[in-house]
Amino acid sequence: MENRLKIVIMERDTLGDDVSLEAFSEFGDVVCYHKSEPSENALRAKDADILVVNKIPMNEETLAEASHLKLICLTATGTNNVDFAYTNARGITVCNVKGYSTDSVVQHTFALLFYVFEKLAYYDNFVKSGEYAKNDIFSHFSMPFRELAGKTWGIIGLGAIGTKVGEIAEAFGCRVIYYSTSGTHHTDRFPERTLPELLAESDVVSIHCPLSPATKNLMGDEQFRQMKKDAVLLNLGRGPIVDEEALARALTEGEIAGAGLDVLAKEPMDPASPLLPIKDSTKLVITPHIAWATVEARTRCVEETAANVRAYLAGAPRNVVK
Repeated sequence: MENRLKIVIMERDTLGDDVSLEAFSEFGDVVCYHKSEPSENALRAKDADILVVNKIPMNEETLAEASHLKLICLTATGTNNVDFAYTNARGITVCNVKGYSTDSVVQHTFALLFYVFEKLAYYDNFVKSGEYAKNDIFSHFSMPFRELAGKTWGIIGLGAIGTKVGEIAEAFGCRVIYYSTSGTHHTDRFPERTLPELLAESDVVSIHCPLSPATKNLMGDEQFRQMKKDAVLLNLGRGPIVDEEALARALTEGEIAGAGLDVLAKEPMDPASPLLPIKDSTKLVITPHIAWATVEARTRCVEETAANVRAYLAGAPRNVVK
């Protein structure tokens, strides 16, 4: 009898238990582990023909004994957890997934923006606390907010997500400008600016670029001083792009009006994070890296990963990264 392939899914919990992984069963025998256990990951990977992983380091330490390993499927776009010198030397194919979360991240960008921009935390609490029931008029103006129409939206990182954010911002009546963090991505779709120019002009600044040596701590004390005092910062890229100490100072000292974050320098959040003491949700909203994670996006992620396995087994690998 022909030996069946062994597919090992190393971090089931990163996909959510509401999304089916049944598609992988067509390829062979599937073994699932809920989450990474650094002391056990090498043993779990040992007999795999195909590994499905998210954040676990794919290097010699994890893979040295995985003598049958042919394919690593990343359930993410980022590849910084892969030692490509090692996997290439071993002849192990690595595939990632792209584009599955664009609509989800774009939607969450605006959810964060409006939560802060329209002071929704204050107004929700005003009603639920019973204060609105005591009001002497039908409305309430204690915390003013403004229209998005006519404002300038600055985008840092104009890939697929940044471009779609810009298009929707235009639909709200915004003037959209962008800054290329790589210096190589240019478009006629929106006007380009240097970073200082973008920060000085923008009422909303949203980050959608990848983390790299050039973007680490891109937003620090100097950059927050360059922003308008009534501006809002959104980070949907990677946490270390923003210096969190500097952001905490900018918020508490009134250098900027607010921030919405879906990513942090350390995830899960460091209990000693300088942002944790900021409890005013009209100034700061933080979500736990969920912008990508609508049910639809996670379903697409699984479907794309399964398609990568299917293509590899058919002899026509797709989404290969090296």
